[in-house]
Amino acid sequence: MPITNEITNEQDLLQAVQKDPWMMDILTAVNTLGLPDCWVCAGFVRSKVWDIQHGFNSRTPLADVDVIYYDPADLREETEKLLEARLRAIDSAIPWSVKNQARMHTVNSLPPYTSSTDGMANFPETVTSLGLALTAQGELLLAAPHGINDVISLVVRPSPRFSSDPYLQEVYTQRIIKKNWQAVWPQLRIITAP
Repeated sequence: MPITNEITNEQDLLQAVQKDPWMMDILTAVNTLGLPDCWVCAGFVRSKVWDIQHGFNSRTPLADVDVIYYDPADLREETEKLLEARLRAIDSAIPWSVKNQARMHTVNSLPPYTSSTDGMANFPETVTSLGLALTAQGELLLAAPHGINDVISLVVRPSPRFSSDPYLQEVYTQRIIKKNWQAVWPQLRIITAP
């Protein structure tokens, strides 16, 4: 099915996801885990928007499908691996990655996060700071701590945390080089860290 509509607001984004059986199956699979403050985030959302904004007729493959949750009572990485295994048992074709945001602040030596959305707010780019979840009633939710204007406008910029710290500015810069997103989505405009 060709992608022809442009995303101009949050409602457009939610409708595009609701019409995508692959995305909805992933969200449904993740919901079966019953994790606290749980979201499917980052490239799962960002790439969908960029594909639509570029008028692509097929989905750009993802390196992984990022699932985040917030559980300060169990900070063991082994628990995340067990959750990935449970998701692989549901759909082994998906490259699952599960991370507890109650421990992920340590990756970049940041203060502890207070929730999954706080963790998302501290992702390197505003366009990556996006998450989707299903409620128990099946309602689709969007978390966008920095809004969706950058992602729908095809602007890549560092999140506030990554633009205010020299070490994190370099992390952002190296990540942009490594990801090379413009090779796939040529209309992107990359904002360098200050």
